[in-house]
Amino acid sequence: MTEPRIRIDAAGVDFPIFDAKTRSLKKAVLGKAGGRIGTDAKVPIIEALRDITVSLDKGARVALVGHNGAGKSTLLRLMAGIYEPTRGRSLVRGKVAPVFDLAVGMDPEISGYENILIRGLFLGMTRKQMEARIDDIAAFTELGDYLEMPLRAYSTGMRVRLALGVVTSIDPEILLLDEGIGAVDSEFLNKARDRLHELVDRSGILVFASHSDEFLADLCDTALWMEHGTIKEYGPLHEVLDHYKGRTPS
Repeated sequence: MTEPRIRIDAAGVDFPIFDAKTRSLKKAVLGKAGGRIGTDAKVPIIEALRDITVSLDKGARVALVGHNGAGKSTLLRLMAGIYEPTRGRSLVRGKVAPVFDLAVGMDPEISGYENILIRGLFLGMTRKQMEARIDDIAAFTELGDYLEMPLRAYSTGMRVRLALGVVTSIDPEILLLDEGIGAVDSEFLNKARDRLHELVDRSGILVFASHSDEFLADLCDTALWMEHGTIKEYGPLHEVLDHYKGRTPS
């Protein structure tokens, strides 16, 4: 069995920005009748990531830090295979569970039980695997009879409980967590902490983006500091955090 790994070599990710006159790709490509790509249309390009080189193997527990807009979410999406590098190379081996938004993959018109199955499938699990986990997830959420009701009847807190119950039941080889998971109700998050630890233990590689030093220290041992779409520093967690927070000079 091949062990999970992430290899990114001198990679960059660019995004074209279309103005009101060329806001569709079709217009930008075609221009006039019989137009050619890249000749008539001048489209501004945003360089979201630049010269990214990262090598992660099984056992890596990496905190992803940086200010909003530094490129953390873009890097996670590159690791997940959602974005392809514009330049350089990106190789990811292993089953990836990208957890960028707890609500993604959930349907407000179907029941909580049905959403457990759908969300699990979205995260790469099989229907049989999720059916075997339903009772455990239901007990964890403490939602009781609400699980029979459509999701639109749930409060925000109830939706978070359901989503977090599903997320912490999966078996990923590469787990990519965005900072939104740390923004849930603190009391319920404390209850979920043990399950989060078990989830991380089951994953071969963890990359976790968050602004919470405490939460990062709880799950990670190294850190990667992003700034303006580049890697500013990579090393031991507390050392990188001190530099990032300005507690000690880098």
